[in-house]
Amino acid sequence: MKKSERYKIIILVFLLLALPFIMSSPKAISENFRPLLNDGPNITILNYHKVDNMKIALSVSPEEFEQQMSYLKSEGYTTISPKDLMDFMELDKELPDKPLLITFDDGYVDNYLNAYPVMKKYGFTGTIFIVTDFISSDERFLTWDQVKELKENGFYIGSHTMQHIPMTDVNDEILRNELLGSAAALDYHLGKDDYFIAYPTGAYNSHVEKIVKECGYRAAFTIQYGNVNKASNPYALERIPIFKSDKTFRSFCLRVNLTSFFQRMGLIRS
Repeated sequence: MKKSERYKIIILVFLLLALPFIMSSPKAISENFRPLLNDGPNITILNYHKVDNMKIALSVSPEEFEQQMSYLKSEGYTTISPKDLMDFMELDKELPDKPLLITFDDGYVDNYLNAYPVMKKYGFTGTIFIVTDFISSDERFLTWDQVKELKENGFYIGSHTMQHIPMTDVNDEILRNELLGSAAALDYHLGKDDYFIAYPTGAYNSHVEKIVKECGYRAAFTIQYGNVNKASNPYALERIPIFKSDKTFRSFCLRVNLTSFFQRMGLIRS
């Protein structure tokens, strides 16, 4: 039996065992317990950082990453872009069955060296939120030539600000400079496009959302756990973080398969 099939059985058994407890939970039978059918499909957005062999939580090994991409391909997922997502949310345009965004934060060079070849192998594209001042100036990060190649091959390149400053820690002048400066750098090197951003360190609030919108960004991505549907706030889009652990693939399968279930039970995001 393949490992992915074993994990499907584990997930099924988990659901069968957990369901009586979940259904008896006051929260589960509260107002928050409602299917999200009226909000359309739940869209999986994965959040990676590094794909390398560093022994840290933010690093998924190339072997683990390929195992995860192979699983997603076998399960019938199709990658989409942030523009596809917002066209669905705002304009009601159709999405493929099992839509998936694969996102990377920061713009590490291993995204190009290790993740990109695997994703091409399985016919996937992704979204990389880059810290524009780090590009071509720090060997840990991508170069503009690499960024251009990624875009030419179907990747979307978004903003992670100019210098990766937590956006709730600065005044409006600095905040606007970070937003407009990173957008200008993307325009200069890659040509004009819709602007999307991932909040550095995940830090944001309603005021930051307002400034991001005023600066022309179409949507923003958080590190808040969950899937996205039409009820989601475009300036606080949820993602599923993927970390290295002792059981990385098992954790990955559980997150991909159970997130929508727990949202529908009212256990994640009302």
